[in-house]
Amino acid sequence: MKQVVIYSDGSARGNPGNGGYGALLSYTGADGSAHEMRLSQGFRLTTNNRMELLGVIVALEALNQPCRVDVHTDSQYVCNAFKQRWIDKWQRSGWKKSKSEAVKNVDLWKRLLAAMEPHEVEFHWVRGHAGDALNEECDRLATEAADSGELGIDAGYEG
Repeated sequence: MKQVVIYSDGSARGNPGNGGYGALLSYTGADGSAHEMRLSQGFRLTTNNRMELLGVIVALEALNQPCRVDVHTDSQYVCNAFKQRWIDKWQRSGWKKSKSEAVKNVDLWKRLLAAMEPHEVEFHWVRGHAGDALNEECDRLATEAADSGELGIDAGYEG
């Protein structure tokens, strides 16, 4: 199984506001050659948490075969959903939190679970804005996308 490393970050101006995600995928081929892919997109109205999720989703959806994947994110929201098994509790409770309030961003959580399905995924939290070069690059991609004039519609948020 191919080993892939994903770094991802999300950004929103105003939260909600213009937002974007940035993701960087890398792996070393069997011949020792390094491969890298950068992904980013901006949206006109969204939230930071939605962009944090979407960065990971889009990166996983870019994989065309089952892989072992290490996902690095500065989002405790995304990381802890798996590390602290919140996602399991949310699914068992019909996507409700402990106070019977609905889990936010269910559309993206379901999409993330589907994107993870063929892979062995492990999440790693990294401190944001702390000098991790790959995290900083994803932050740059996300903020540039959020600030670009080419903003899509986050139908899950606006719809």
